[in-house]
Amino acid sequence: MRYSSSMYSSLKHVIMKHPRDAFKSQDHLSKNWKTFNYLREPKFDEASKEFSELVNIIEQQGTQIDYLPSNDTVGLDSIYAHDPVKFTPAGALILKSGKKLRQPEATVVKEFLAERDIPIIGELAGDAVSDAGDIVWLEDRTLLVGRGYRTNDEAIRQLKEMTADLVDEFIVVQLPHDQGEEECLHLMSFLSVVDKDLAVVHSPLMPVFLRQLLLQKGFQLIEVPKKEYDTLGCNVLAIAPRVCVLTNENAYTIQQLKDAGATVHVYKGQEISLLGTGGPTCLTCPVVRG
Repeated sequence: MRYSSSMYSSLKHVIMKHPRDAFKSQDHLSKNWKTFNYLREPKFDEASKEFSELVNIIEQQGTQIDYLPSNDTVGLDSIYAHDPVKFTPAGALILKSGKKLRQPEATVVKEFLAERDIPIIGELAGDAVSDAGDIVWLEDRTLLVGRGYRTNDEAIRQLKEMTADLVDEFIVVQLPHDQGEEECLHLMSFLSVVDKDLAVVHSPLMPVFLRQLLLQKGFQLIEVPKKEYDTLGCNVLAIAPRVCVLTNENAYTIQQLKDAGATVHVYKGQEISLLGTGGPTCLTCPVVRG
């Protein structure tokens, strides 16, 4: 089995977590949304409807979806199944979040993968912290890793070591301070690769070298304006090359994608995406792309 080393190839197998297992109930949300720094208290029933809408889009692609179970050791953010693990062609890398409240998720995911005989090729240890949102396969053997508040130098050292046989170019991207340590800024916050030569970006947050690198590699850049960056317009899930999913509040970005020849699917993501600042790439952990 060859696992995922692409951000845009056809999505064959993905891990997700249902709001009923992450949010649990309206009462649970009421008690915990401030702790997890959500913009306001999500509405439980509406969150479930939004999630079903997203799942329907992914299932129409023929994708197998496995669901993480409810677990009392993890919190609301566990709905964002992307971050505790990153897949390579050889198997999974178990991470440890830079947000301490999310660190127990790694153990849950590790057990989940073991139960399904999915190979784990490495695990962050010691002081290393990293979120998968900071790790982007630009090409099959080119890996971008964001250095910011969620991914530190020790994690980068360990990741480079663990992927040495799988990666020809390991590129560290220094992330800006932006809104500060308490807010979540990932590399994938301002970069979504949706085809071999098409990327959705918010250039004001991009290091110059990274923007130049993408252009040198022949990427067309879909530029997301600040207003739509704030509504997660830069968080675009590719379920196949140029077949994209994003929240429905991003009309300008959606039109740009269509003008670039992309097929665009949208879902209402107010409760499951905007309030926790986690778009469709955050809600999905690609296991196999083909």
